[in-house]
Amino acid sequence: MGDRPIEGRTTAARAGEVVVFLIGMRINKLTAVRSWLPVARAMGPMLAELSRDPDSGLLGHRILLGSPRVVYLVQYWDSAEKLRAYASAPDKRHRPAWTAFNRRLREGKGKVGFWHETYVVPAGSYETIYVNMPEFGLGRATGVVPVGRRGDRMADRLRTS
Repeated sequence: MGDRPIEGRTTAARAGEVVVFLIGMRINKLTAVRSWLPVARAMGPMLAELSRDPDSGLLGHRILLGSPRVVYLVQYWDSAEKLRAYASAPDKRHRPAWTAFNRRLREGKGKVGFWHETYVVPAGSYETIYVNMPEFGLGRATGVVPVGRRGDRMADRLRTS
């Protein structure tokens, strides 16, 4: 996994179900640093914890900026069950971070917003293509293979995913 482009056309190596989890925050009041900075800082330790555990179910992630006020994270998971297990585990970093966030949310009176969306995508219902790109998105999370292995057309890749 590097930042060097891979010449030609590739597709994500993943062939089974994948869970796409989007999570983010919106800074509603920029000067309310005490409300939004702890929220922004909480994700790094959770990602580090998940990355150290190959059985966690997290396949990969990417932090993105939606605007100067919106930061979000795209995560790829092996299953919804593993995502739920992490979110509810009493011995993992998510539970205390979620409790602290909810406290700050009440105290902050709308100074920071939060959202998440979860998509369970069955095998055969997604396809990817990367042209002259380094590993990216789902391909970065699961590795890539030449497009020909999964079919040259989108319709072929959707059937064989």
